Amino acid sequence: MTRIHRHHDSVKLDSSDIKRRELKAANRSVIVSAIINLVLAFTQILSGSLYNSSGLIADGFHTISDSFSDCVVIIASIFSNRKADDNHQYGHYRYENAATLVLGMSLFAVGSLIVWSSVKNINGHSTKSVGISALWISLSIIVIKEALFRYMMHTAKKVNSSMLAANAWHARSDALSSLIVSLGIIGNLYGYKFLDPLAGIVVGLLIAKMGASFSYESFNDLTDHATSAETYEKIDKIIRSTPGVLGCHDIKTRIVGSMIIVDVHIEVDGDMSVREGHDIAVEARRRVTEQLP
Repeated sequence: MTRIHRHHDSVKLDSSDIKRRELKAANRSVIVSAIINLVLAFTQILSGSLYNSSGLIADGFHTISDSFSDCVVIIASIFSNRKADDNHQYGHYRYENAATLVLGMSLFAVGSLIVWSSVKNINGHSTKSVGISALWISLSIIVIKEALFRYMMHTAKKVNSSMLAANAWHARSDALSSLIVSLGIIGNLYGYKFLDPLAGIVVGLLIAKMGASFSYESFNDLTDHATSAETYEKIDKIIRSTPGVLGCHDIKTRIVGSMIIVDVHIEVDGDMSVREGHDIAVEARRRVTEQLP
């Protein structure tokens, strides 16, 4: 009669230590983003004031929030990649989730402020004719923001960082908001003066919605939220296909930073030695980490 030996193992998906060059690339992308955002914010606010565009001013303050977000990302990136210590024996990976939560909350706050300010302008009938130069500036910023998004998303995928991805989408939201502002300015130039602050309202709502989404997802990660059912099925299939594995059960997953922690009981032939059982578990771990993106 064959005996079944249950081997318990904890699998860490993704590398536990991000390569130094990848971390350097991530920090460089955030620093570049912060500098560009500061320049763009100054340009937007100054131009909006000179050419009477409340939408462009609102978009400028949105861009300022990007610079704040970039600073949060840099700090979190440094802390989350520290090695485990006596006070944080499982590492500092949750700093990334916490930083993403701050990003989401800041987005929601900025979006709400933009909506309030734009509604106030419409109700107060403080709509003026916008200078055409504001349109060219807004269109130029769309191109710059889209390029920044693609650069940052490329880096985020390279280092597999949800925090950097969130920051990249923040840049994309700016490109979208600048597009809406441009449409509002065009409407204003054709005599529909309320369209400029109306564009500000739409931008604010989009920003607030994205902030709420990021906050919800990062909060779930901070509370040990499990992976998707699709990822769970892949893990189960990979482990069961490992030579020497007779079965597995009690698979539990949780997201920590850009990693997925998996706890699983692996069943092997009970007549095997402990070392043989351990080697099978190590092979199962290797297969999971290699086959999952």
